[in-house]
Amino acid sequence: MKIFVDENIPNRTVAELQTLGHDVLDIRGTDEQGMDDELLWQKAQAEQRMVITTDKGFIHRRDESHFGILIIRLRQPNEQKIHARVMQAIKQFSEHEWQGLTVAMRDAVQSTWTSL
Repeated sequence: MKIFVDENIPNRTVAELQTLGHDVLDIRGTDEQGMDDELLWQKAQAEQRMVITTDKGFIHRRDESHFGILIIRLRQPNEQKIHARVMQAIKQFSEHEWQGLTVAMRDAVQSTWTSL
């Protein structure tokens, strides 16, 4: 699966996703680091990539056509907790299910939406 990770996703998570065979775009350490969320969204859509982020602002994109959105929203996030929730969500849904799917993972619950 093609994935765009926002800068707040742990490097450990990026490495594990790549080990699982995913094509992961991580802009940390590049000239694009710190890009505006709108530009991030446009780039992800142009490249047909799922977006993984901790930025709740992407929830408003849930009704648009997209390639998957995973939002991690934890009360006291740390690298281990973010990693665990990302990996749980990635394993829960198949690659084909992610298209048009928005998942918000919280501490104890998750919410899902499917765009038309």
